[in-house]
Amino acid sequence: QVQLVESGGGLVQAGGSLRLSCAASGRTFSSYTVGWFRQAPGKERVFVAGITWNGSTYYADSMKGRFTISRDNAKNTVYLQMNSLKPEDTAVYYCAATLRVGAQVTYYNYWGQGTQVTVSS
Repeated sequence: QVQLVESGGGLVQAGGSLRLSCAASGRTFSSYTVGWFRQAPGKERVFVAGITWNGSTYYADSMKGRFTISRDNAKNTVYLQMNSLKPEDTAVYYCAATLRVGAQVTYYNYWGQGTQVTVSS
């Protein structure tokens, strides 16, 4: 079992930055791929970025160059650094864990409760 707790969301102006954190419990966390997803009101949950157990990263095309995912297995934490934020980045951001690798929501077995990110224009 893996339990995930996101933090770091908030209100930021367009062009600003935020760093989200995903803190995990569970002795085998370092074995998991962790992904970040986001869901805007009335829209589907979509993939943002993922990082495998050994640190390989992958991103949704629209996030490349602005968002950076990283992990610290010693702290059981995964981060999402978000720069040059735009109003369209406004959403609830979720972290999730899986033993697979991929961007599909259905691949991920464990989910956090989400953290709200609001970008004002």
